Amino acid sequence: MPWCWSFPLSPVADPASQRVRTYHARRGRLSDRHREALLDTGERWLLDPTGGLLHFDDVFGRTAPVVLDIGCGMGESSLIQAAAAPEVDIVAIDVHTRGIATLLRAGEREGLTNVRAVLGDAVVFIEQRVARGSLAGARIYFPDPWPKVRHQKRRLVQPGFMALLVDRLAPGGFVHCATDDESYATQMLEVVDAEPRLANPYADFAPRHVTDSAIPGVVDRPVTKYERRAQRLGHPVRDVWATRRLPA
Repeated sequence: MPWCWSFPLSPVADPASQRVRTYHARRGRLSDRHREALLDTGERWLLDPTGGLLHFDDVFGRTAPVVLDIGCGMGESSLIQAAAAPEVDIVAIDVHTRGIATLLRAGEREGLTNVRAVLGDAVVFIEQRVARGSLAGARIYFPDPWPKVRHQKRRLVQPGFMALLVDRLAPGGFVHCATDDESYATQMLEVVDAEPRLANPYADFAPRHVTDSAIPGVVDRPVTKYERRAQRLGHPVRDVWATRRLPA
């Protein structure tokens, strides 16, 4: 039977019903262009958000470091960094269909074979499909800040999520977060510093450009539309960087 696209046109109820949802459900009609992108590229580049553990060597057809881009939006950053580091494989995750469709079409057009996409909840995908110690890194750029105090429990970067993510990092693997929300930036730094398996070499916020040739997948964080908007609004952007400690 030929493959057919069967993902929802808009986010559905969180499969982990006991967990607070960490994203806005942005609903809207899917255009023919986006639908065609999913149909044309889905079989090659989309990964199911649920199921058994993935073997990334099989997914990408090679052995290479794998980095998760969590909340990839329209895929702008993922595509730039994939092109900058072709020796690294990227799994870009988002819950919004149009963003994933845009990423898939652009990746196909640019001939980037080192990108796969997941349309679904990052937490569920990590829990079910990512093996322990299998990741070279994870990027979380400009996640939903949930600025109202009563909503901040919905923020993605919390101790429980960070513990889950670090469990999937290989020793020496990195976590790189960025936000223009001052409150969230402070929370990110506190969460990273509280995780005993992570080491923050800066002991504070990281510089704008983090480069370390010894760590696979570390390339400059590109300036995307989210950061350009923050600049227009006069919001300083903060980066938080840490690596999983090596075994003693």
